[in-house]
Amino acid sequence: MSMQDPPSGVALWRQVADGIERGIADGRFAAGEKLPGETEIAGIYRVNRHTVRRALATLAERGLVRAERGSGTYVEAPRLAYPLRSRTRFSEIVGAGGHEPRGRMISASEEPASRELARQLGLKTGAALIRIETLRFADRTPICIGTNWLSAERFADVGRVYERMRSMTKVLAHYGIRDYRRLSTRVRAAIVDATDAARLDLALGRPVLVVDTVDVDAGGKPLLTGHSRFAAERIEFVVENS
Repeated sequence: MSMQDPPSGVALWRQVADGIERGIADGRFAAGEKLPGETEIAGIYRVNRHTVRRALATLAERGLVRAERGSGTYVEAPRLAYPLRSRTRFSEIVGAGGHEPRGRMISASEEPASRELARQLGLKTGAALIRIETLRFADRTPICIGTNWLSAERFADVGRVYERMRSMTKVLAHYGIRDYRRLSTRVRAAIVDATDAARLDLALGRPVLVVDTVDVDAGGKPLLTGHSRFAAERIEFVVENS
């Protein structure tokens, strides 16, 4: 009896993959849960470990599970659809997806503007900036780490304001800015570093999506520039033409 021609007419690795997929669909394997080991799965289905590996690889390609080296295989949570538009608001996006948006400030500090940051913000090189590091959640799941820079002169004490309000939209409203828009968005892939991995609860070596942005007010004057790192396995960007 060959693996390609089992009695049921379905390849053994496909039977294993289908069985695990049914377990995910009916809730026996919850999002984020670690699957049984290869040896245990092989015993359940009475197949060899090579067959199990092929089944798991197929499920990984479809985004249903993920393998973490030295740890095991885990059920993937459904990705949060994250639109990229001219008015991108984290809280609104997460809330629209049926989740509770949360934010926490990691740190706030003052630093001089580099040449690039000064160019993006329309300031002189060396101008005082406030750098704010934040961690954003959907329910209790960490989604992204954001680094934002704002003019220290225009947004005095912005670190304390953010710590209290935990929303950049609310912070800008505090300073009288009721509307703002995204001037530019640049996205690239990277591998998470040790610091971000710990904060995002990711294994080392996992991918992140790095998003660099500039936001401006209604008159087109730069307000802030951002450098965010999103857990790639928890979101999917949706580009909206509007």
